[in-house]
Amino acid sequence: MDGMTPVLSPNGGADRIARPSLHDLIVDRLRDMIIEGELAPGTRLHEVQLGERLGISRTPLREAIKYLASDGLVDLVPGRGASVKRLSRKDVRDMLAVIQRLEELGGELACVNASDEGIARVRVMHDEMLSCYRSKNRLEYYKLNQAIHSAMMELADNETLRAMHGRLQMRLKRIRFIGHEGPERWAAAVAEHEEMMAALEARDSPRLSAILGLHLANAWTRVEEYV
Repeated sequence: MDGMTPVLSPNGGADRIARPSLHDLIVDRLRDMIIEGELAPGTRLHEVQLGERLGISRTPLREAIKYLASDGLVDLVPGRGASVKRLSRKDVRDMLAVIQRLEELGGELACVNASDEGIARVRVMHDEMLSCYRSKNRLEYYKLNQAIHSAMMELADNETLRAMHGRLQMRLKRIRFIGHEGPERWAAAVAEHEEMMAALEARDSPRLSAILGLHLANAWTRVEEYV
């Protein structure tokens, strides 16, 4: 198998290397197209055209679109098909206000409940994110950025908080991405992440909660003109 020797688990079975399914690949591709604005808010998702463009049949494409609808990124209207979700200014502001409070609480809890190993994993992601920033790889930077926010909420060790945060974060993906438009906005967001990481490693609950709150408040300022 490509010159790879399988690693045996203690019970004698070979550990499997996870491979993404076709469904996952299609979902990821469509999500990236929405995040980057290639599929703009309000765009109708024509299955035939999209299928030809991506080189896939309509059945897996339709299932991927349904999945993105469950994430809140796509609207499904009976008799009219699917379109990319269009959020109003109030939608965006309301969701950012709630996710701000969730992250403030999550930051407090993470400083108390996180293991040293968990914090170290966030540091690795943070350093990879900075590498993407320096190379101007904006999409990969953004994905790591969002993964860091999710990881911090996982460190809080509160499943209700994590689930609510994840749902809102998914719906705000395109909005959060455009918050990095322009070098000044992007640099400011990176500086805030540097402060977050320092506060987490110091287990400084008030400081981490405050910088997460500021970061989310600034998110509205950065995206307001685009909404």
